[in-house]
Amino acid sequence: MKTVAFYTLGCKVNQYDTEAMAELFEKSGYEVVSSTEKADVYIINTCTVTNLGDRKSRQFIRRSKKNNPDSIIAVVGCYAQTAPEEVLAIEGVNLVIGTDERNKIVQLVEKIDKENKLNYVNDIMSVNKFEELSIEEIKGKTRAFLKIQEGCNQFCAYCIIPYARGPIRSRRPENIIEEVKRLSQNGFKEIVLTGIHIASYGKDLKDIDLIDIIKEVHNIEGIERIRLSSVEPTLLTEEFIEEITKLPKFCPHFHISLQSGCDETLKRMNRKYTTDQYRKIVKKLRASIPDIAITTDIIVGFPGESEEEFCQTFNFVQEMELSQIHVFKYSPRKGTPAAKFKNQIPSKIKNYRSEKMIKLGEKMMRRYREKFINEDMDVLFEDILDKDKRIITGFTSNYIKVAAKGSKNLIGEILPVKIREIKNDIVFGEII
Repeated sequence: MKTVAFYTLGCKVNQYDTEAMAELFEKSGYEVVSSTEKADVYIINTCTVTNLGDRKSRQFIRRSKKNNPDSIIAVVGCYAQTAPEEVLAIEGVNLVIGTDERNKIVQLVEKIDKENKLNYVNDIMSVNKFEELSIEEIKGKTRAFLKIQEGCNQFCAYCIIPYARGPIRSRRPENIIEEVKRLSQNGFKEIVLTGIHIASYGKDLKDIDLIDIIKEVHNIEGIERIRLSSVEPTLLTEEFIEEITKLPKFCPHFHISLQSGCDETLKRMNRKYTTDQYRKIVKKLRASIPDIAITTDIIVGFPGESEEEFCQTFNFVQEMELSQIHVFKYSPRKGTPAAKFKNQIPSKIKNYRSEKMIKLGEKMMRRYREKFINEDMDVLFEDILDKDKRIITGFTSNYIKVAAKGSKNLIGEILPVKIREIKNDIVFGEII
């Protein structure tokens, strides 16, 4: 039996695409092995959000070739899409596919040998149809990520993704529902709807939008939780929030992308909202959904970000009292407008701002979690933290990771837990 190994960088969408490609290989008789093992074929699913993603991709390509000099190496994903010739020039690479037509990967791999090189990257900006890469069987997980949308039309000044993923394309609702039903039958209780710009779902289809598809998923028996990946603030209209509150399976957790708490910085970023709009959305969500968790992303050191602008962002984040923040230091991406902006911020200043923002995030996260000590919360157990001590972990509906004593046969179950304490940044509870 031939073997294939996958190495995935980047977002949940990439992880979904990898699992779908792995299934295509399995159906063709391949055995999927670990990325560190010797394999006949290596598939590197790349990310290009930062320079680090590109570098990690190149490192793994070289490592794979050392593992098996006779292997076929295929590079797919965002880095492959934006720099196909650069990728193909890396020693050992045989096949480059971008962010479309990955459903042909098995046939393409089997067409070439280790002496060949093939660039199969097309013009992603002319693609207008969602590529069906469905997953029939997700192994060893309790939460299923389900890709329902591809592409982005936002063109934020710092972001390469619209050029890597192309225009927005929505998955047909009947295909989404079919996959959710299959996941439910396989025992999955939580569905995370994901995409490159999920808020735009349905804009290229007729008579359907994101709230409609959430309602459809909500009606499927066996599914007990629905969650969304990152969303734009502009999605969360009063009407959307009102509809969401009628759906008991929808988790009280939103990851609402902020990036900056300064209006001037947001303008330079080409973001489509203001801090006042963000503030009103957060206020409305908290008034409508008790105990809601609101998480976000922040970019520090964007070109032209003065100390005053950073302070505005810091103070705004503090005011919002978010439950968790992911902090990124701005990294110039060739091909984006911001890479050419004047007043690029020195690394030393970016490091200082990042550390300060991270510390604020840690304080806010702890305060949010402390509110639930001595409360009873339902936890979907997903993993084993300590096999010897029989400690398992899972997530509450508002995305607090909880550890509790329990056996591995409880993995996949949603159980009531009394939250007891926070120790070394881990929330501990007791199954009731």
